[in-house]
This record gives sequence, C-alpha cells and structure tokens, in this order.
Amino acid sequence: MASNHTVVTEPHFLFGKLTFDSIPYHDPILVTTFSVVVIGSIGLLGAITYFGKWKYLWDNWFTSVDHKKIGIMYILTALIMLIRGFSDALLMRSQQAIALANESGAGYLPPEHYDQIFTAHGVIMIFFVAMPLIVGLMNIVVPLQIGARDVAFPFLNSLSFWLFVVGALMLNISLFLGEFAATGWLAYPPLSGIDYSPWVGVDYWLWSLQISGIGTLLTGVNFVVTILRMRAPGMSLMKMPVFTWTSLCANVLIVAAFPILTVTITLLTLDRYMGTHFFTGDMGGNQMMYVNLIWAWGHPEVYILILPAFGVFSEVTATFSRKRLFGYSSLVWATAAIMLLSFVVWLHHFFTMGAGASVNAFFGIATMIISIPTGVKLFNWLFTMYKGRVEYTSPMWWTVAFFITFTIGGMTGVMLAIPAANYVLHNSLFLVAHFHNVIIGGALFGYFAGITYWFPKATGFTLNETLGKWACGLWTVGFFLAFMPLYVLGFMGMTRRLNYYENPVWNMWLLVAGAGALIILCGILVQFYQIFASIRDQRHNRDMTGDPWNGRTLEWSISSPPPFYNFALLPAVRDRDHFHDMKNLGLAYKKPKQYHRIHMPKNTWAGVVISGFSLVMGMAMVWHIWWLAILGTLGMIGSFIVYTFEKQKDYYVEIDEVEAIENAHYERVAHANDKRDDNAAPVTISI
Repeated sequence: MASNHTVVTEPHFLFGKLTFDSIPYHDPILVTTFSVVVIGSIGLLGAITYFGKWKYLWDNWFTSVDHKKIGIMYILTALIMLIRGFSDALLMRSQQAIALANESGAGYLPPEHYDQIFTAHGVIMIFFVAMPLIVGLMNIVVPLQIGARDVAFPFLNSLSFWLFVVGALMLNISLFLGEFAATGWLAYPPLSGIDYSPWVGVDYWLWSLQISGIGTLLTGVNFVVTILRMRAPGMSLMKMPVFTWTSLCANVLIVAAFPILTVTITLLTLDRYMGTHFFTGDMGGNQMMYVNLIWAWGHPEVYILILPAFGVFSEVTATFSRKRLFGYSSLVWATAAIMLLSFVVWLHHFFTMGAGASVNAFFGIATMIISIPTGVKLFNWLFTMYKGRVEYTSPMWWTVAFFITFTIGGMTGVMLAIPAANYVLHNSLFLVAHFHNVIIGGALFGYFAGITYWFPKATGFTLNETLGKWACGLWTVGFFLAFMPLYVLGFMGMTRRLNYYENPVWNMWLLVAGAGALIILCGILVQFYQIFASIRDQRHNRDMTGDPWNGRTLEWSISSPPPFYNFALLPAVRDRDHFHDMKNLGLAYKKPKQYHRIHMPKNTWAGVVISGFSLVMGMAMVWHIWWLAILGTLGMIGSFIVYTFEKQKDYYVEIDEVEAIENAHYERVAHANDKRDDNAAPVTISI
C-alpha cells in the first residue's frame, strides 16, 4: 500500500502505468498479507474444485436472481470486508498506541502507509460493510414482508450485487498492486487532484466507488418500485411493516442522493484524466464545490445507513415485547421527516470552512430539528417495551445496547450542531468518536440485531443464543473502551488523522482505546464462531414451523428457508400485524383448496459477465491501459445487448411442484406441533 512513486512516467501503450515496481514487494506487512491471501485463495479454489462444486455455485448462486440468495451473498461479502476494514482499524489503533513509546516517536507504519490505511478503513466500512449489510437484509426480508415473490427487476438485482463485488475487488487489489488513495475516505481536492496525488491511488478510489455506486443506485430504483408496486392485496402504505417503511425511505434517499455522488466522482475523474478544472483553485474551479457536493450526498448517506436499522429495532422490539409497536403512525411520519430533513443539514460537516454566520446558523438549527424525529423513535421503542413481556434474546440485547450507545451519539451530535462548539471540536477526535457512536452504536448494532433475528428465516435454523449474547457484550464493552477515550482526547486537543504525537498525556487514553479495539476483535471472532457453531449444530436449532420467534409479520408465515417462489398464494392482508392476527384467530397455516402455476424469472449469466467486463474496464482505467478499457467497455455493452435479445427469461412453476413443496412444509409444522409441550399453544392446520 505504501508507495515511493514520486515520478510518474508516460504510460506504455500495452501496459499503461503498470510496471514491476507497481508491486509493493519492499513492504513486509503487505508481502505477508499477500502471501496469506494467496495461500488462502488457492486452498479455497482447490477445495471447490476437489469437491466438484463449481457447477453448483454457478447454477445456484452466481447466476441466481433469487432475492434471498442475493441477500445472503451481500451479507457474506460484507462480513469478509469487515475483516479487512477492522484490520485497518487495528493497525491505526496500534500505531497511535505505540507511536510515543517508539524511540523515533513515529510508530511502525510509514506516514504514506498510514494515510492509505485510514482512507481504506473509512471507504471499506461505509461502502463495503455497512451498505451491503443493510442491502442484504433488505433483499432477504422486504419482498417477504410485503407478500411478493421477488423484487421488481430480478436481473438488475443480480447486476447490482456483482457491480458491488467488483468495487470491493478493486479496493482489495490496490493493496497488492499499486496503492490506495492517501486522501481521507472522501478524497477532498486539491489533495486528490493529479498534482498532489499523481499515481494510481485516487484512481482506485474513483473507479471502485463509481462502479459499486452505480450498483447501489440500481438497487435503490429496484426497491422503490418493488415496495410501491408489488405489495400483497390489501397492504396499504400504512399497513406496511416498519422495516419495509424504513427501507422505502432509505431507497428513496439512494435514488435522490447517489446521482450526486456519481456526478461528483465523474467531475473529479475529468479533472484527473482530462485536465479540467472543476475542483482546482485556478481556471475557474472551486474545491468548496466538491465539498458541498460530496456532503450533499454524504449526509443522506448517513440516514441511508441508519433508517433501515431503525426498522430492525422496531420489528425486534415489537416481537420480543409481545405487543403491537407503540405509536406506529408517529414512527412512520418521523421516518419520512428524517428522509426529507436529511437533505438540508449537509453543511454542518464543514462549519469551519467559512460559509458565514447566517448559513451556519441555518444548518445548525436544521441539524437540531432533525434530532427530534429521531428522539421520537427512541420513545416509541421504550413505550413498546413498557408493560410488555420482554424476552431478552440476543436480538434484544443488540437493541438495548443500541439504546445506550446511540443516545450518547445523538447528544454529542447536538453538541456538534452548535457552530461555535463545532469550531473547537470539528478537527478533533471528539468528532471521530461521535461518528462511530452513530454508525457502530446505531447502524451496525442494528444490522447485527437484524441478522440474528432473520437468520432462521434465511437458513432454517437459529443462531446460537449464548454466543450471540457474548458477541453483543464484547462489542458493547469494547465499543465504550475504544471510543469514549476519543471524546476525552478531543477535549484535550488531539486532532484527527495523526500518525504520531509528542504529548505523553494522550498515551494512556490511546492505550485504553487500543484495548477496546482488541475487545471488539474478540466480539467479531465470537460472531464468526457463532455462525460456525450454529451451522455445525443446526439439527438442534432447526426451525420446523418457519416462525421460531412467534413473529408478527408476513415473512414468518411461510417455511424457513422460504421456497424459491416465497408464497404459494399471495396473502390478502388485513392488518400490519397480519400474521399475528391470523394466529390468534386460528387462521394461520391454512392449506388452500387449490394451487396455481407461478410465474418466476430464470437465472441469468448476464450480471456476472457484465460486471466482469466492468472489472476489466475499471482496472484498465486505473492503469491507463486505454485499449483494454475500450475492450472492457465494449464487452459490457455487447453482453447487455446479447441479454436483451434472449427470449426465455422466465418460466412457470407447475402446480404439482408447488403442491409437493407446500405439503412438505405443512407436514413439518404438524410434526413440530406434536412435539410442543402441553402448555404451549398448538399450531392449527386446517384444510
């Protein structure tokens, strides 16, 4: 990742900027990492080949348009990227913890290496961990909650995922071929301009985010149309589950905000490749235009991440409090208010940039106002728990931990909304602590609650509860140890992005923060072991009914995992807690008198192949290999044209197949009913 390239030569016709020196063979950390990755990859590919699983993976996963499988692949990719992103965090924390103790006072990471690490950490955790976790959950859950058989555009769903994978691949390739940006995760010019970053690091940033961002934009369009047009009969907007509501608002934000990111990255690309001056200080350009544009996308992005997490907490709290969600309408309207207000608060990210007192006052007030609907949600959840029969399962543990961490993050956010206080705190570790309070203690805890809650729906068996609670406890304790010292250090004057320091008073707090990061690492390791142990012991955790939590919404009314067509017959919805009401009325698990043929989309190669060509194009653009970039672009266009001329993109599931699958499900439910204790309420199956 570190680079000594101070002189940039003219690109070679065949290889562009790519030379043998592009491989960072002089860096022992990267050489060791590369060796581990290569050995692990060879082992994995060898195992797949040895067990003959390539055809299975291609037919059932890589080419799948099933929203549930795509959701699982999003989450698996995000967990892999979590390892990479958290490794960067450990490197930063350990560097800061020992920088003072080192004889030279500079730690063990060279400055250019450290700069790339903190850039990569931010990019990975936002774009390639948080985003795919929530998009994965939306893929698995939303069509099931609204009674749909798939998303509106199954092919686009596949293409979106593989474009995201290409972005993640490019970022990881930069670790071993060239370098990554050393600019910070938002790549402010002029540092990201060609004069100050002449080699390929910023180009990796540009193309990995551009390609994955287009995939995210397609996802947003897909889910907006799915939710608005494919709800089950009788499901009005105000009968939608809250997770679906928050997903709708998040995807509206994606559709509105991600084009801003696309245009901003395109303009910076033109500055670097074509010599334009949109964001330079001469020739009529203005770097503050970049800052405004990037945060006009960036602050809605914060709510794209947090709103679906709010939906998760709403579902979990209602389910495990054994009562209806308190204040459903107020929660929905609060979500809509946050969606709208998120576009009028972006300037609080640069109060210190000289916009003027009047502008700062407006955005400070707007920032305080947006905290009101957020606070409404917290009281909705607390009043739902009030006088409920709360069961403290592991999803509820994540929820209660969120109440504490997010409340602190919200209060510090109100402090930073005051322009005068922001002038003092903006460039300090106080802001870093606040941001992680919101994203980790808010969004990430919500994703973990959602994964634990809906894991049995996706797989057919529950996660180990004891290990889940241990993971939550370690994450929570580690979080407070890792980030509360940063608030203190911020008040003590420690600025952001330091890779070494000379103040011995800071060292103790940084050592505590480093210990907290290690405890979080233990929490992550427990989570991975939890998944392994749960798969190993799945026979004991098997869910026979499809409803292990006694859920309230439609996704729990079908088998776990659901059949590929989701619903044999589309349900007629009467209430937002439709399935809960059906169970109380004795109408759940009722066999229909007859089934019908079901129309379904076929799997397709196009998403994988088009994205593969986009990887070729993106890498060629990074390295200025123009002929290869043209081939990659033509490959994308040609593949799409071939796909559009395919005639057989769908098929029908015949009645006999549907009936066999459904009868097997009802037999499992009856078998589970026979095993219930006498005190448990039986599940009624009527014909």
